[in-house]
Amino acid sequence: MQTKQRILLVEDEEHLLEAIKLNLELEGYKVTTATDGKKALKKFKEERFNLIILDVMIPEIDGFQVAETIRLENTEVPIMFLTAKNTNEDRITGLKKGADDYLVKPFNLEELILRVGNLVRRGMKGDDLKELNSYQIGDKTIYFNSFELHHADGTITALTKKETMLLKLLIERRNEAVSREQILETVWNYDVYPSTRTIDNFILTFRKYFEPDQKNPIYFHSIRGVGYKFTDNKTH
Repeated sequence: MQTKQRILLVEDEEHLLEAIKLNLELEGYKVTTATDGKKALKKFKEERFNLIILDVMIPEIDGFQVAETIRLENTEVPIMFLTAKNTNEDRITGLKKGADDYLVKPFNLEELILRVGNLVRRGMKGDDLKELNSYQIGDKTIYFNSFELHHADGTITALTKKETMLLKLLIERRNEAVSREQILETVWNYDVYPSTRTIDNFILTFRKYFEPDQKNPIYFHSIRGVGYKFTDNKTH
């Protein structure tokens, strides 16, 4: 990396802190560490970071509260929870507090490095994504602000708000797998917890709209055990 991306790593287990720090530094990141919630918030206010990795069970102020406090000041910086708290309720709480990702201990180091890379890259291009007002798939164009799908023959299909939000999320993250947790956070906003079948039905609807052959989709894919992906190799 030409400019080192900066990571704030908050973990109170010293050996784990040092091991993660070393491996992130080997990947080219500049890592600042904190061992409790108070120190984490102090360092967050003093420096600018491209990613924050938070344990939940840390002294002084727990990780959930730290994330909540950071989100009051900064809605852009990616936050990843790295924790032994592994129930669905814990994951939902983490996402509600503003986390972008949630990885449970014990974890695979290679998976951690990959997730860190994805979050840092997404944070760097975040400003560009806000400008996405329309997008063309095949001979159809989605207009996000008016919730409309314009067909080549001039007809218009009205999209629901959730259809539009899910389309925008998948398109912004094109060629990347998007987890159910990220869809929950962005599209459903925790009002309800959608089942896999609910999201699958949205994907089936998108295939009806856009796929030349619904049984052999080229754009909208369900990835078993992971989530969903929109594939489009054209440049924008």
